[in-house]
Amino acid sequence: MAIVRWEPFRDLVTAQRDFGRLFRDAFSSQLGETELSTRSWAPPVDIYETEDAIVLKAELPGVDPKDVEVRVEDNTLYLKGERKFEKEVKEQNYHRVERSYGSFARSFSLPNSISSDKVKAEFKDGLLTLTMPKREEAKPKTIKIDVTTN
Repeated sequence: MAIVRWEPFRDLVTAQRDFGRLFRDAFSSQLGETELSTRSWAPPVDIYETEDAIVLKAELPGVDPKDVEVRVEDNTLYLKGERKFEKEVKEQNYHRVERSYGSFARSFSLPNSISSDKVKAEFKDGLLTLTMPKREEAKPKTIKIDVTTN
């Protein structure tokens, strides 16, 4: 069983985001927004650390990889892109649009231990995986203890 760090405010932040989305969606028609308008959105990400790297996985279904920009600058990872509205179906034929479209931009602070010139990006089945290797000196090292007997 994995040990998970308890973060007391994580559920509060999630609830705040969900309530914000609920009210925004409920009152968008009263505020003059159309059902088919594009809203700002942010793709969900998972970030985890291995012995050799930090890995970020971002869900980008329906996003063309050519419309995604990944940049590392001053220990910050920038992820920008756009999910374009499908024009095959005329807007007046839609009954409901729940998926978000439009541009997104996210940024993440990176530790100094990342080798920014060796970041690798892979896009497969709508999942962007960024592997950010650690510099050699930042990797944990095991020191062997020599035992001497008198």
